[in-house]
Amino acid sequence: MATTAELFEEPFVADEYIERLAWRTPGGGSRGGEAFDPKRLLEEFVNHIQELQVMDERIQRKVEKLEQQCQKEAKEFAKKVQELQKSNQVAFQHFQELDEHISYVATKVCHLGDQLEGVNTPRQRAVEAQKLMKYFNEFLDGELKSDVFTNSEKIKEAADIIQKLHLIAQELPFDRFSEVKSKIASKYHDLECQLIQEFTSAQRRGEISRMREVAAVLLHFKGYSHCVDVYIKQCQEGAFLRNDVFEDAAILCQRVNKQVGEVFSNPETVLAKLIQNIFEVKLQSYVKDQLEEHRKSDAEQYLKNLYDLYTRTTNLSSKLMEFNLGTDKQTFLSKLIKSIFISYLENYIEVEIGYLKSRSAMILQRYYDSKNHQKRSIGTGGIQDLKERIRQRTNLPLGPSIDTHGETFLSQEVVVNLLQETKQAFERCHRLSDPSDLPKNAFRIFSMLVEFLCTEHIDYALETGLAGIPSSDSKNANLYFLDVVHQANTIFHLFDKQFNDHLMPLISSSPKLSECLQKKKDIIEQMEVKLDMGIDRTLNCMIGQMKHILAAEQKKTDFKPEDENNVLIQYTNACVKVCGYVRKQVEKIRNSMDGKNVDTVLMELGVRFHRLIYEHLQQYSYSCMGGMLAICDVAEYRKCAKDFKIALVLQLFDTLHALCNLLVVAPDNLKQVCSGEQLANLDKNILHSFVQLRVDYRSARLARHFS
Repeated sequence: MATTAELFEEPFVADEYIERLAWRTPGGGSRGGEAFDPKRLLEEFVNHIQELQVMDERIQRKVEKLEQQCQKEAKEFAKKVQELQKSNQVAFQHFQELDEHISYVATKVCHLGDQLEGVNTPRQRAVEAQKLMKYFNEFLDGELKSDVFTNSEKIKEAADIIQKLHLIAQELPFDRFSEVKSKIASKYHDLECQLIQEFTSAQRRGEISRMREVAAVLLHFKGYSHCVDVYIKQCQEGAFLRNDVFEDAAILCQRVNKQVGEVFSNPETVLAKLIQNIFEVKLQSYVKDQLEEHRKSDAEQYLKNLYDLYTRTTNLSSKLMEFNLGTDKQTFLSKLIKSIFISYLENYIEVEIGYLKSRSAMILQRYYDSKNHQKRSIGTGGIQDLKERIRQRTNLPLGPSIDTHGETFLSQEVVVNLLQETKQAFERCHRLSDPSDLPKNAFRIFSMLVEFLCTEHIDYALETGLAGIPSSDSKNANLYFLDVVHQANTIFHLFDKQFNDHLMPLISSSPKLSECLQKKKDIIEQMEVKLDMGIDRTLNCMIGQMKHILAAEQKKTDFKPEDENNVLIQYTNACVKVCGYVRKQVEKIRNSMDGKNVDTVLMELGVRFHRLIYEHLQQYSYSCMGGMLAICDVAEYRKCAKDFKIALVLQLFDTLHALCNLLVVAPDNLKQVCSGEQLANLDKNILHSFVQLRVDYRSARLARHFS
């Protein structure tokens, strides 16, 4: 059976079990050269099966025995649990009884304590009253014999007694007890002074525990506030030795905040009183010294100092907000700041506007002086308004042209200076203005910027630039107005950036927003009108220059040469010079403008350029060879038109090129050419006008084909 048990291994696999059994049986395999003996193996299997059956019976009996034992133990355990539950219930009942008994005893003890206290309290009061009467008698006799009054180490007990006697004395009639009341008051005052002196000495020695004891005694005396004042005064000794009074104040408050809770029972009140003293004495004196020095003599320095001091004061206030100063510390600190700066903030905006006005005027005057330019007066009202309306409707130059010698009278340096001054003014306005007045004050500063930057500088430059544009029939005219356009465009971007970055946050939630936007819109529209007018007149001058070139360089013999067989040029000299001039102007326009404005102006110039060439070609008669030369000129003009990068302009010159083909095409092909894609939609009179330019137009054959 032991051998059988050895064959069982975990995990049990039947096939492996049979293999192990066969392997152990002699003759059960080919091991060691033994011959296979099936009978012996069968016999071994039968015997093993019998052993397994016996083993199974034994195990089954053992299992049954264990099950019976388990059931018996389960019944015993259940019985034991029931007994424990009963014991627990009994113990719980005993506990409840004990708890009730304890409560009863406690009630009795409390009642007894109350009774004892009721008896003891009157007794203690009687004893205390007896002592006070004894001390009172000493004051009546005029001789203080008690050790509590003569021993300096018992000042705390003496203070408690004299404080109570002082309260009692105040209830006594003056006529009978005036002398004793006076003595008690005198002793009260002496002890109070001694305590304050003791507190002062302890503070100088840094004895926090002694300071706390004395402060606790003085709490019931009238001189307690004087004790706090002494503490505050001594705290500030040696605290303000550096130049930065604000940093010194922050460090002092940080140090006192850690100490004041260990000394006083009401630390928030003491710390608030210290801060109030710092603001009303140290800071107010410092601010006054810094501002009064420049208030009337130097507005710029005054405003810088005011902004800097107010900012540093509010920053200090923010640091102090972390301390416990009572319930409404925000209001408390705001009132302290207001008490220092109220006299300066009341008229701040008037000083700001006055300084900004004088500073802006000085910046502009300095610039014009550097150019040796005497600024012309641009009139308003009456005749000037009439001239302006006529000029806007007719685009005629009214008044003599002014030679600006290429000067635009626009300076980015001036603009940057004006914007910088205004930016600083906006920052000061944001910090120093009352929230209710902020939008109104910001609008006044913006109005100053509009007056000096837009009106006095940009608008003046536009007016001067307009006056400097020569008439369209001037020869060799220098066109500087595009430089004015370029600089004005740059300045507009800077102006708009400051409007969005610095003005908008100050007025975004107020009715002044719409007013500022409208003012900005009006000034920009007003200047755009003048820019458009100047650009239009400049384009007229460009076309006038082209006319002068064509008139001077184009000869009638260019298109009707005397020797038709000896034409060596590809295009005329007039065409070369006009194209060169146009390319320069196109490049200048691109450099002077941006965005859609470039395409708009180039389209207008291209249309006028096309009209000029079209009308110019109408002035000549063309031989066959001259017509070919005209086609070459137009082809060159068309190549120049490609630089415009405007589809309409290129289309116009394509059509003009197709029209020029009518000057050279054979009479028999005229109708076919006229019905081509580019000419089919043109008016017949236009086609006819070009055919009439041919020298052979009068021939019967040509007239017959075109009719």
